[in-house]
Amino acid sequence: MDNISIAATLRSPKISFDFTHNKFNISGESYPENVSEFYSPLIKEMEAYLSSVVNADIEFCFELIYFNSSTAKILLELFDMLDEAAHRGNRVDITWTYEVDDDNLKELGQEFGADLQHARFSMQEITL
Repeated sequence: MDNISIAATLRSPKISFDFTHNKFNISGESYPENVSEFYSPLIKEMEAYLSSVVNADIEFCFELIYFNSSTAKILLELFDMLDEAAHRGNRVDITWTYEVDDDNLKELGQEFGADLQHARFSMQEITL
């Protein structure tokens, strides 16, 4: 499986999916004109990867500074996929970063994390 690296644009986040080392990152802003078109290939690759790994140590870091409601649905789907992978015996560590004064992003992270049953979830406060 080839690693995926997509540079950030004004409306879409930087994507770094390192399947070789089980390290994944989404960072920046996410409000692409067509959220489905942007994220569908990434979701498909992640589904294929997660269905093939066994007893892996997976790290996923979300470093978003803004996203729209359509992106939130995609994020929820990713969280569900990662939690299922943890349920199947993989160690999944999810980190949610938020800026010091961004209570909204902090609360959203808490909501995403509260739904997890098997993956490990941590929040990290950052200063931009």
